[in-house]
Amino acid sequence: MTSRTSTGLLHHQVDGPASAPPLLLGPSLGTSLAVWAPQAAGLARAHRVVRWDLPGHGRCPASMLPGGAQVADLGREVLRLADALGIDRFAYAGISLGGAVGTWLAVHHPERVTALAIVCSSAHFGDPRQWRDRAALVRSAGTGQVADGAAGRWFTPGFAGEPAALALVEDMRAADPGAYATLCEAVASYDVRGDLARITAPTLVVAGREDPATPVAHARELADGIAGAGLVEVPGAAHLAGVERPGPVLSALLGHFAAAAETVADDGTRHAAGMSVRRQVLGDEHVDRAVAGTTPFTSVFQDFITRYAWGEVWSRPGLDHRTRRCLTITALTALGHHGELEMHLRAAVRSGDLTPADVREVLLQSAVYCGVPAANAAFAVADRVIAENAGALERE
Repeated sequence: MTSRTSTGLLHHQVDGPASAPPLLLGPSLGTSLAVWAPQAAGLARAHRVVRWDLPGHGRCPASMLPGGAQVADLGREVLRLADALGIDRFAYAGISLGGAVGTWLAVHHPERVTALAIVCSSAHFGDPRQWRDRAALVRSAGTGQVADGAAGRWFTPGFAGEPAALALVEDMRAADPGAYATLCEAVASYDVRGDLARITAPTLVVAGREDPATPVAHARELADGIAGAGLVEVPGAAHLAGVERPGPVLSALLGHFAAAAETVADDGTRHAAGMSVRRQVLGDEHVDRAVAGTTPFTSVFQDFITRYAWGEVWSRPGLDHRTRRCLTITALTALGHHGELEMHLRAAVRSGDLTPADVREVLLQSAVYCGVPAANAAFAVADRVIAENAGALERE
C-alpha cells in the first residue's frame, strides 16, 4: 500500500500487485478515498487499485480545483494521475460524482477505459438550482449544515449511526468549503444524457434501492442509455451502497471486472497481493524483519503463508481487518500461541484498529468461551504490549 500527495497530482493510494490490471476508484462528493475501504482489499487481490481524493477532500489540496471547474476538469486530473503512475489503460469504478467522472472518461477517452462501473450515480443530477443553492450555503456557512443531513441522504436510518457512517460524515465536515461548493456547481452543470450511447466500455450500473440522492430511476436511465450495460440493484442500501452493503457491491464489481482483466491471478499475483495485506495488518517493520530473516529452508513456508493466509484468507471481502484481528486474537488465546498473540496484539494496537479497551473486551469474551487460564495468560501478554506502546498511543 502506498499513499501519496504529489505536487500537482490528486492525492491517491495504491494497493495490490504492481503487475496486476489497474483499477481506478473515484469517490463521492463529500467523502475521501476511505469511502472505498470496504472493497479495496477484495479488489486489490486481482487489480492494482488506485483510489484518489477529490480536491479539498481527504488529503488532496483545494488549490488543485480552479474556479468554475467542471466534471471534465476532474476527468483530466484523473488522466494526469494515471499517466504519472505509468497507467495507459485502466478499469474504472466511481461513486456518485466519482461515477460521473468515470462516465465522462468513457465518453471522451474510450481508448483509456477497459471497463466501467457506475455506482449510485446519474447522467444528470437533478435540478441545477438545488446544487447551486447548496454551493451558496456552504460558501457562506461552511459544510456543517450540509454534513448534518448527510447521513440521511447517504444511508438508511438503521445504518446512519454506525461508526463507518459517522466517519464519512466527518469527512464532509472536514472538506474545504470552497472546493465543495465548486464541485456542487460542477454537478449542477453536468449532463451526459445525450452522450451515453458513445460509451463502448463494458459497463455495470449499481444502485441502492433506497437511495434518495440518485434514485433507482437514475441508474436505469444510465443502463438503458449505454449499450449492453448491466444493472444491479442493492436492497437495504441508500446512496453509499458500498459502505452500507459492502458484500453485494464487491461481488458485483468482481464479477464485472473479471471479464475485462488482462491477466489471470496466479501464485505470483496472490503472493504480491498477500504481501500488501500482510504489511497493512502487521506493519512494514515486522514484515521487513521477517523477510530479512528468511532462509532457503524457510522460504517455502514464507511464500505459503503470504499467498494463503494473507493473499487468500485475509484478503477475502466478507470480514474487515478489524474483525479478523479480533478473531485471530481469540484463536491465539485459546490455543496458547503467545508469540503469535503478542505479534498480532502489537500490530492491532499500533495500527489503531483496536484500542486497549477493545483488546480488554476481546480477552474478556475469550475468558468465557476459551477458559480463564488461557485468558489470564493472554491478559499478561496484552498488558505488556500495551505498556510498551503507551507512549506511541498517547502521541496519536
